[in-house]
Amino acid sequence: MLTKKQYELLVLIDRRINESGVPPSFDEMKDALGLKSKSGIHRLISGLEERGFIRRLPHRARALEVLKLPENLEIKRATDASSKPANVIKGEFGAKPQSATVSPMALGSSEDLPMLGRIAAGTPIEAISDPSSYIGVPPSMLGGGEHYCLEIDGDSMIDAGIFDGDTVVIERTNRTENGAIVVALVDNEEATLKYIHQRGDKVALEPANPAYETRIFGPDRVQVQGRLVGLIRKY
Repeated sequence: MLTKKQYELLVLIDRRINESGVPPSFDEMKDALGLKSKSGIHRLISGLEERGFIRRLPHRARALEVLKLPENLEIKRATDASSKPANVIKGEFGAKPQSATVSPMALGSSEDLPMLGRIAAGTPIEAISDPSSYIGVPPSMLGGGEHYCLEIDGDSMIDAGIFDGDTVVIERTNRTENGAIVVALVDNEEATLKYIHQRGDKVALEPANPAYETRIFGPDRVQVQGRLVGLIRKY
């Protein structure tokens, strides 16, 4: 039997994985449960792991997988899954079809998004480039607006469940809310994937890995080029 806090944490992890394809960070778990330190989250996760509800994925810092749920949550998740696919999918990589008249429905209910190259989830690299290939993505993942894909290079977002070699699906936008994961262009030449926070008249780009430091910039040095809406991982 789960404690109240274990139950609340399990609900949070399961919901976030179903919504965005990645588990919440330890800081997000701490804030959501109203705890004062991350040590309490470590204890709750260890308790859930001992009871067989979750497991920590090997060689992936703090990446979590939900193995089972209490009966009431299992029924709800099964119902949700039948109406909305998860945002982590197995990618189908390849060249864009030559015919511009082929619809997404004709391609197994997928929409071809441009792959704009590699983006750093660590030290920023040069700005994203022109598309070199296209990836089929379910339209249900996308919503409205324009989207593109990037391949992750680095490990500074591993606590958000984003790993080196993953492909992220980005909604093209220059507006986003505090705490979102965004593609940020720094000084018009470096692009990176980070949490974004407005701190007074400064912009903070925050990693999800304690090995990396949060970088602070003036607002004129950072341009938001999109926000994370999905994740594709090849196994």
